[in-house]
Amino acid sequence: MATAQTQPLPGGARRRLLVTGAGRGIGAAVAVMAARRGWDVALNYARDAAAAGRTAEAVRAAGGQALLLPADVADDAAVVAMFAALDAAWGGLDGLVNNAGVVDVAQRVDEYSAERVQRMFAINVFGSFSCAREAVRRMSTRHGGHGGAIVNIGSVASKLGSAGQYVDYAAAKGAIDVFTVGLSREVAAEGVRVNAVRPGITDTEIHASGGQPDRAWRLAPQIPMQRPGTADEVAEAVLWLLSDAAAYTTGALLDVTGGR
Repeated sequence: MATAQTQPLPGGARRRLLVTGAGRGIGAAVAVMAARRGWDVALNYARDAAAAGRTAEAVRAAGGQALLLPADVADDAAVVAMFAALDAAWGGLDGLVNNAGVVDVAQRVDEYSAERVQRMFAINVFGSFSCAREAVRRMSTRHGGHGGAIVNIGSVASKLGSAGQYVDYAAAKGAIDVFTVGLSREVAAEGVRVNAVRPGITDTEIHASGGQPDRAWRLAPQIPMQRPGTADEVAEAVLWLLSDAAAYTTGALLDVTGGR
């Protein structure tokens, strides 16, 4: 029996995916790979319009429609407005990748400011809740939708703790783990699957934003495979979880870590 997730869209339309933080790194890799596999992609970004524009060009070159949606996911009103713009342009969506996230400079917890921790959770956790809420309102059969899939981008830091560097980031990603499992059970009978990919050390621009542009390769000796991952390797896991090949998978926390 076909599920709400596997039923074809009306008129054979392409599926519609929203990727938050899609300007670069894992978000950009997911967006372009999704376009190659039959999705149209809405690209959320907070500040770097130029980077998001480059991703949009790559999505179009890969055969997908691209829709640019500027919004700070930490601002709930901005998230609501973003989804309203998505509705106006495309009439809804079929998948969400909660990718937007930040790190900060390496510090111990006793050196943190309150503002640092608040920002970390506002973007990495509260933003994911807001986007998932709006996605469920559109995809869930309880709300008249035809189903869909949500993939949250977590981190193996939620298991390791990131002592002396990013304990706040690790704690925020721990919240994403619990959120993924809880929401998956809440909407499992409504045609919506919810999973998370937990990357390990991945060679993207996020390390430079924390003041350590060489961090991925500097930590390579700590990884059993002796190298950092790539954004495309993480994107492969995300695209599998979005696809009908994962139709019986929900509530999963999929580690892509090189064995770490």
